[in-house]
Amino acid sequence: MIKKPPSIETLPEVIFSEITQKHPEKLSEYFEFYKPLDNKGRYLPYDEFRHRVPSHLDPTLAWALTKLSRIMQYSPLIYLGEPSQPCHFIFTPTVQKALSHTDRHTTTGALEWMSSKIGEEHHFKYLLKDLIEDEAVSSSQLEGAATTTLIAKDMLKRNRKPRTPDEKMILGNLKMMTFAWNNRNQPLSLDLILEMHKIGTEDIDNEKYTPGVFRKTDDVAVVDSDGETVYVPPTAKDIKKRLKKIVEWANAYHEVTESRDYIHPLIKAICLHFAIGFEHPFRDGNGRVARTLFYWFMFKNDYAAFRYIAISTLLKRAPIKYGKSYLYTETDDMDLTFFIDYQCSVILRTIHDFKLAYQKTCEDVEAFNRWIWESGLYGKLSEKQRIIFQVAKGKANQSFTAANVKENLDCSYNTASTALNGLVEIGVFEKKKKGREWVFFMLEKETILKRRWVP
Repeated sequence: MIKKPPSIETLPEVIFSEITQKHPEKLSEYFEFYKPLDNKGRYLPYDEFRHRVPSHLDPTLAWALTKLSRIMQYSPLIYLGEPSQPCHFIFTPTVQKALSHTDRHTTTGALEWMSSKIGEEHHFKYLLKDLIEDEAVSSSQLEGAATTTLIAKDMLKRNRKPRTPDEKMILGNLKMMTFAWNNRNQPLSLDLILEMHKIGTEDIDNEKYTPGVFRKTDDVAVVDSDGETVYVPPTAKDIKKRLKKIVEWANAYHEVTESRDYIHPLIKAICLHFAIGFEHPFRDGNGRVARTLFYWFMFKNDYAAFRYIAISTLLKRAPIKYGKSYLYTETDDMDLTFFIDYQCSVILRTIHDFKLAYQKTCEDVEAFNRWIWESGLYGKLSEKQRIIFQVAKGKANQSFTAANVKENLDCSYNTASTALNGLVEIGVFEKKKKGREWVFFMLEKETILKRRWVP
């Protein structure tokens, strides 16, 4: 359990008076805490802050000074809960860096430029589809799905039907992401939120999830790994009324830079993520809907690269930190800085990983084209076969079927099947029967390199 901040007086004259009257000789030491960040640039919650206060100082007084400095720099955001509470935040260095990287690397224009630099559009499409699947799988694993990433990816690539509730959850998440992309130009509404939940949870366990229906009872709580209740959401009563206010805020225009009400789309998307988690409008599946709405809002604001940036991949590595970022906000006067700062740190890392994947793809394309020409294979492969072989060699896909090649290369099923069987005949692929379909794999590179093809 986290240590909640103490109840303190935040009037400057009261805090300063208490320090000067009780600890005048320590005044300069206390004033070291009159700043929102610590000396390492961290926005610490009280749970961690108290351990960094010297033993001869009163941590409550030190916290009062830090809290006061934060209040002076708060930017308003949204009102949540019942009774309604104002949420606010501070621009930390991490937040500012995330905003810069988001604007530079994740817009639709940036994505189109990356595609043009690759040159091989379909190869890049395979990479991007792989990244879309990463978010669907990781988001489900974050919610408790036990299916391994390898098995989940195999199901998605082969388009086979899910066999377990966990696999149904993963497929539902992929459908939610597709729904968010396809409906990115729609305004937010209660119906859109309900439809998103229904698409993501239907036929997994309908009694547990009640797909596409807001909860009507208050028997919902967030528990920690020990089974202890750490958060109880607002009551089900008036839940639609509260959600309508969130919808109105999300649809309001906050992008006039000259206005004091300006909110960057990334900050607003993170707030929407938090708001759904805070309200917990469904019996289950709230986290998945909250994260999908984050993506929906980024898509809506022309940050198309977020379709391929899997934040859940990193969130699942540190689920406790993710959960605490909610709790720190809820227990500290709805200071959303804790949640926003943590999400921005995750987003920075995922953008970095996305850029690395792109750079590696550029290098792989260049190396492959050189190798395939020198080996004598170039003249024996069709354009589509070169793409498939290149993707396999780069490990973006471990296996291929005629169905997924048809989808990725925008060709007929027969053309895809011919291309794959041709790779087997040439001697660079093998195929095996799985169920009713043929699955194709690239041979070991050592086997391929032993051969010599004459153009």
